[in-house]
Amino acid sequence: MRTFVLRARAAPTDRQKLLAAIGQEAHPEILAHTLMNAIFVAQSHRPDVVVYLVLESTQDFSRTIRFEASAMHAIGGFDERSLLGKVAAALDVSRGMGKEESRPVESGVTVRTVAFERLVQELAADHQLFVMDPKGTPIREQVFAERPCFLLTDHIPMPKNTFHTLDRLGTKRISLGRKMLFASQCVVLIHHALDER
Repeated sequence: MRTFVLRARAAPTDRQKLLAAIGQEAHPEILAHTLMNAIFVAQSHRPDVVVYLVLESTQDFSRTIRFEASAMHAIGGFDERSLLGKVAAALDVSRGMGKEESRPVESGVTVRTVAFERLVQELAADHQLFVMDPKGTPIREQVFAERPCFLLTDHIPMPKNTFHTLDRLGTKRISLGRKMLFASQCVVLIHHALDER
């Protein structure tokens, strides 16, 4: 099982604002690109993948949308519009939720009002956590357990205090090279590195 967490710090938690922001400064399209590259392969999908999208531009609580590839039935296409439509549908379902509530959206998709830090603390209990860092261990040299979880961010870097929290949780820093890449590109390279083992 491979798990990816994308912290989208600029992504709105309101459906209309999210869809209106495509191609604008918030870049919500990175949600679709990351989801696409995490789940799909040519003419098929990866059944052993879970993706969490954490949308943080909100008036109340962050929205964490969980996609479990093996349980998803009607994906409806892997184009940007279809995938952002899945995200928007989850945001609709999340309206009126209190802190740390959870609701089903459709088969394989759930939405929670849980913050990134809280989610990562939960995942640390049974996952091996990794965060991207150009100065980290090269991915080809890293040893992976059965349940690796990769923490990514949108175009806004992780705050320094988040790294302190991640270090306390035993998160390992890995590198995909010296260049800063899009989260969706990181996903492809991570899959490739693990596929080759």
